[in-house]
Amino acid sequence: MGSCSATIAVTGINASESPGPGVAVIRAIRKAKDFSGKMVGLSYDPLDTGIYIEGICDSAFLIPYPSQGAKVLLRRVVEIHEQMPLDAIVPTLDAELPAFIAIEQELRALGIGLFLPTAECLKMCSKPMLTELKEQGVAVPRGKCVADVPSLYRLAKEFTYPLVIKGRFYEADVVYSVVEAERSFRRLAAKWGLPVIVQEFLPGEEYDVVAVGDGRGGLIGAVPMRKMQLTDKGKAWGGVTISDPRLTEFVKETMARLKWRGPCELETIKSNSDGSYYLIELNPRFPAWCFLSVAAGQNLPWYVAQLALGKTVEKAPPYDIGVMFLRHSIDMVYPLEMFEAMTTLGEVHK
Repeated sequence: MGSCSATIAVTGINASESPGPGVAVIRAIRKAKDFSGKMVGLSYDPLDTGIYIEGICDSAFLIPYPSQGAKVLLRRVVEIHEQMPLDAIVPTLDAELPAFIAIEQELRALGIGLFLPTAECLKMCSKPMLTELKEQGVAVPRGKCVADVPSLYRLAKEFTYPLVIKGRFYEADVVYSVVEAERSFRRLAAKWGLPVIVQEFLPGEEYDVVAVGDGRGGLIGAVPMRKMQLTDKGKAWGGVTISDPRLTEFVKETMARLKWRGPCELETIKSNSDGSYYLIELNPRFPAWCFLSVAAGQNLPWYVAQLALGKTVEKAPPYDIGVMFLRHSIDMVYPLEMFEAMTTLGEVHK
């Protein structure tokens, strides 16, 4: 394969206690031996650290928040494209995907490629709809969507504690009483909106899988990871690639049933009772730890970038077992002028 000189834009270049996947995705694409193009960061905040890290973005642009709608996003992307022609965009945040899916055809007409799930599949796999996947033959815990406190109290007749309370987009709490459940409900509803998801708690060991589906039921690549270090919100801060034929088969069957297109993270739990796997969450984008797939021999972000560019890719090779990652936070110092340019002009070029 020849060198790829495309200009690829990536979102989600923020860093926090739950960092966005964008920096990891850019690192992975830059790692590809066939890539010699430019990387553009699409940012929602001038304080997003990926804008400033050396060797990540060649340029960065502010884009409107997802709440402003698809038409506003399209206008901004067109403005950026007129200034710096883009060949592909890799969105990496849950909340922005509906808008990017809505304008996918308009972007393709401009020569900007994406590789995303359909709107129907995205809705079907959203957190509020997860329990409905049982009808598709996917093993999931029992759960209910709750929109008010009285409904939460009524669930005491259907579920036993502990329970998992999940925000509509992010965050989850394990609660052991109705008092804790109400506290969690109010916090997550205020932060992420309604509904809040109540899910049965399954004792077991959690495994996360980063995967890419071809949209026809096939699996392009997948790398499973056992969490070794967690934040207080359950996010992986360290992990190691593992091998389990039952998990591999579970992922293949799930992706086939869903006909998933694009990247995703399958959060699973291996039940202590019978060793069966259950899907506890499907995140419709790369996880922040996706660079582990590169180290394990499957550069999944590069596969997605190539597919967005309209190229054909082969299935990924077998991944390496026992590859470990640990996340570390460091303070970084930058010229104030770069931040001022991002704040006032909405763009930075290096």
